Amino acid sequence: MTKNNVKYQLMLVPGGICCELQPDKTVLENAQEQGISLPSSCRNGTCRACLCQSLHGQYRFTIEWPGLSLEEKQDGWILPCVTVASSDLSLLQPLAKRLHVVSEPG
Repeated sequence: MTKNNVKYQLMLVPGGICCELQPDKTVLENAQEQGISLPSSCRNGTCRACLCQSLHGQYRFTIEWPGLSLEEKQDGWILPCVTVASSDLSLLQPLAKRLHVVSEPG
């Protein structure tokens, strides 16, 4: 369970794919746990395979300086493998795919 049960929403465009974001996990971890495929490789912010652009929302990086230039950061480019949500997010990622629907136990 997340701290204070806080959860945010992720919208991936142009596909309209949505999922919940727990703020104690990266955007990539959240997406994959909910059956969404995003491009990825290194999972540590260096390879840039997961590069996408934030269209809306607040976030923070889990490492001090991810593999992005200052200009890319200013233009809203993020690496979901080292990004955690601080609000609802909307990301431009045309390669996102829903692999399967994950249902809650119960």
